[in-house]
Amino acid sequence: MINYDETSDTLHISFLPNFKATGIELNDHILLRINKEKRQAVGLTFLNYSILIQKADFGPRSFSLAGLAKLSEDARVLVMEIMGNSPVKEILSLSTFTPSFSEALPITLLHLPQPV
Repeated sequence: MINYDETSDTLHISFLPNFKATGIELNDHILLRINKEKRQAVGLTFLNYSILIQKADFGPRSFSLAGLAKLSEDARVLVMEIMGNSPVKEILSLSTFTPSFSEALPITLLHLPQPV
């Protein structure tokens, strides 16, 4: 189920409505809701949605997943597993930005509809 709130410019996507969920802040604009026990995605929330989906000068925008650095190793592994599976992987493509040979930062590209 997809719900866009124009007033708050927030897009909510529910994969499993009415399931217990823990919110994981992937960055300042993307919240992944997961069920830890079942190891699956419950939903996604996108804040400032209209800004997130704007095209950049050189194609679609990518976003840092800086929130992953704040997680424990176990939680980070779980989130990466969930993000690599359906239905999340159809919406968020994982990639890596390497600003240097010794640094690799996780990033994502969004595959989302334009708000109605």
